[in-house]
Amino acid sequence: MTDFKCYLLDMDGTVYLGGKAIDGAAQTVERMRKKGKVLFLTNNTSCSRRAYAAKLSVLGIPAKESDIFTAGNATIDYISENYVFPKVYVLGTELLKGEFAAAGIELVENSPNLAVVGFDTSLNYEKLSKICAFVRSGVPFIATHPDFNCPVGDGYIPDVGSFLALIEASTGKRPIAVCGKPYAPMARALSKVAGANGRDVVMIGDRLYTDMRFASENGFYSTLVLSGEATKDDLERSGIEVDRVIPSLGEFFRA
Repeated sequence: MTDFKCYLLDMDGTVYLGGKAIDGAAQTVERMRKKGKVLFLTNNTSCSRRAYAAKLSVLGIPAKESDIFTAGNATIDYISENYVFPKVYVLGTELLKGEFAAAGIELVENSPNLAVVGFDTSLNYEKLSKICAFVRSGVPFIATHPDFNCPVGDGYIPDVGSFLALIEASTGKRPIAVCGKPYAPMARALSKVAGANGRDVVMIGDRLYTDMRFASENGFYSTLVLSGEATKDDLERSGIEVDRVIPSLGEFFRA
């Protein structure tokens, strides 16, 4: 139940909640690192890996850029595997675009042959019109992740899934791939950096339809924490099978 080659940790609601680390999280992560590799995962593509590593470190959980894996990284891996010299338009933050550029992907504002829809927190009507025009003209597009909403301190704000609904309503077209949890591109990309797969990997998270479904569909051991979004009642209603349920990450090594 506790010894794995790789520990995949969702962040918000699992490792921290708002601006505070979950009680016992730092000690649990330290103990996990003595047993195997620890990777922090997120579907949120509005920030860079460096920014997430800095946030964790401030919260008392030392982390390097290489410890973070986002849906943006999974998307970069998908493009690198499936396209040769693509010219990509990215609907996303400057931090996300920086990740693509650092990976050697050519970014363009006009005449792309591929488009990416990420979590753009500076989204405006001009950008929406532009991405819809590209898609309507036949440019294939990829979504970094499927989440409809992103939790914030006082509720939720629209996320990529909501953008996709608008794009489909306007153009009649859907993405050719969605790369983040719970989909296979994220699992394939992770297997390269995790050095393990299947039941040698545990996915720990607070969301049923991303974290737990991700574990179930990709053969990972699953641990649901009740410190974030999902409750026991949610689990019972979901029909999703979970290997283990614990109150919080701080309880991971307790019986």
